[in-house]
Amino acid sequence: MATAIPRRRFTVKDYYRMAKAGILKPDERVELLDGEIVPMSPIGSPHAAAVNRANRLFNRLVGDRAIVAVQNPVRLDEHSEPDPDVALLRPRADDYARGHPGPRDVLLIVEVVDTSEALDRRLKLPLYARAGVPEVWLLVLKTTARRPEPVLEVNRRPGPRGYADARLVRRGERAAPELLPDVAITLDELLGD
Repeated sequence: MATAIPRRRFTVKDYYRMAKAGILKPDERVELLDGEIVPMSPIGSPHAAAVNRANRLFNRLVGDRAIVAVQNPVRLDEHSEPDPDVALLRPRADDYARGHPGPRDVLLIVEVVDTSEALDRRLKLPLYARAGVPEVWLLVLKTTARRPEPVLEVNRRPGPRGYADARLVRRGERAAPELLPDVAITLDELLGD
């Protein structure tokens, strides 16, 4: 008979206390996801380039209508504070100096998926949906036999069981955030090929 091992979920407050006490080092790449401190994958060149392209494209297209945040925290709830690769946020006069944005502040999150597909798809995407983040794009760089080309997966209609609407955007096709419909980007622009 298997015995359940008791686990303690950390809160965002615990997470910051650990950083202040030096338990988590300033250069340590971790995220708080559903109460667990999860190491982040190293950022490879294709991943970094995709984030840079998305940052440049979104900044040009949204102007002052949104803040483009790159790898900055979004506080989803008491137990989750991921650092999405790119987040389009509602403008705020203080640029979020008084506190990290929450789900209601988010217009779009983009996660670049290379070596972290299982984490992004099985843990982060459901957390974003349960928190009510309206739209999450997964820019999937890694190719497989079943998926020979990179794709952009657009996820909308969040709920407690995940996103009810998911569609794939392929090369030559455009995607635009539902809350900023004139901000259309092709997959080719994000890939830079």
